[in-house]
Amino acid sequence: MNLKIAIQGVAGSNHHQVALDYFGSKITLVECLSFDALVQALLSQKADQAVMAIENSIAGSIIPNYALVHQHQIAITGEHYQSIRHHIMASAGQKMEQIEEVHSHPMALLQCKDFLGQYPHLKLVEAADTALVAQQIAEKGLSQVAAIAPPMAAQMYGLEVLREDVQTIQNNATRFIALQLRDQLELEATKQGEINKASLRFITDHKRGSLATVLNVMSDCHLNLTKIQSLPVIETPWKYAFFVDVTFEEYRHFEKAHALLTIMTEHFQVLGEYTNALKS
Repeated sequence: MNLKIAIQGVAGSNHHQVALDYFGSKITLVECLSFDALVQALLSQKADQAVMAIENSIAGSIIPNYALVHQHQIAITGEHYQSIRHHIMASAGQKMEQIEEVHSHPMALLQCKDFLGQYPHLKLVEAADTALVAQQIAEKGLSQVAAIAPPMAAQMYGLEVLREDVQTIQNNATRFIALQLRDQLELEATKQGEINKASLRFITDHKRGSLATVLNVMSDCHLNLTKIQSLPVIETPWKYAFFVDVTFEEYRHFEKAHALLTIMTEHFQVLGEYTNALKS
């Protein structure tokens, strides 16, 4: 039976491409138009696993998604880095000069700001998903409307690409994480040798140097800090939780740090242990 994989967006989106690249072609898509809906698909077991964008090399972290992973006790089981390509596409037979509106996800519009600035007459319309706009253009036969979407969307919905690679920065990538319900996750000891990255969440007290002390422990345990993101603790004003990614050469080094940080910090939690996609 095919794995049911939840994605944010519809077929033809970057999430769809990542699901194919990460899980293979034998999957059944569970399309979700928001990240909250994606999480609910996991919680309700409509999906076996999911892929979720977590940070972009241009726009930075998708901060609410860190909170979603923590709040719903979902485990990060892996990661995938996807090169982001934005094409302008429309119904067949149209030219760029005929387009009056460009629809896409707000992030995609932001990432194509320089190109869009060359056409000041264009009305920019935000949408829930890049590929969804392409789908709607095809289904409704819209004219004078273009989508900014991945190349895959043009192929799937029979649209004509008017301009290729219109993203401002060509070396644009998004990091995606693979997710699974924590109570369905089985970490076999035999797989520990494959694990060299972990995502953590913890809270430090208000004493001066508390965070520095935690970071020193990580360094002493041979952990390499690759990401740190702070988020307010909603129920406690002016208190912050830290979301951290670390890499390591040996799993025992991580185990040692885990034991120490559990004692030193508040609400220490391992959000996931997995293989570093940039090294594998």
